[in-house]
Amino acid sequence: MANRHANEDPLTKMVSELTGDVKSATTWSIVLSVLMIVAGVMAIAAPVVAGVAVTMLVGWLLIFSGVLHLALAFTGGQARAVIGEILIAVLYGLVGYYMLAQPGVGLAGLTVAITVYLFADGILELALSYLVRALPGAGWLLFGGILTLAFAIIVVSTWSSTAPWLLGTFIGASMMFSGVTRLMLSVAARSAVA
Repeated sequence: MANRHANEDPLTKMVSELTGDVKSATTWSIVLSVLMIVAGVMAIAAPVVAGVAVTMLVGWLLIFSGVLHLALAFTGGQARAVIGEILIAVLYGLVGYYMLAQPGVGLAGLTVAITVYLFADGILELALSYLVRALPGAGWLLFGGILTLAFAIIVVSTWSSTAPWLLGTFIGASMMFSGVTRLMLSVAARSAVA
């Protein structure tokens, strides 16, 4: 086998090595894609659990950010800057702690934030579709804006029943679609070198 590679020209050897590298990388990418799809399906199947998990993660990230702001406060500077950093650190820490102590309330807060985002995104997509209405594809912007606004209105109109599961469903759908996209790209890359 080593004798065969010694007789190959450098270009053929390089192509062979690159093909092996691509196949190895796409294998891991396919495995990751399948895991993402499975995790997305699980999050959609248990959206409240997924939503609470995301809320807990955000809570811990806020506490960590608070600790970093507190450390930054003592690196020097003017008294106003130090006091400002300490106040930000305390705010982050308190909000993070509250989200960990009351994950249901934190989940509702994150759901409100997503709903506000959906309204803003829908309005901006509608405005953009109007501004570029003469260009090809502008209809898709209009369609996307209408769907986004409709979804935001549905969330608001059914708030009491949607709050617990909405965030988990969003996270699950995002993970699942990201996994499917990655899987399709990985399979395409793998077949390109085959």
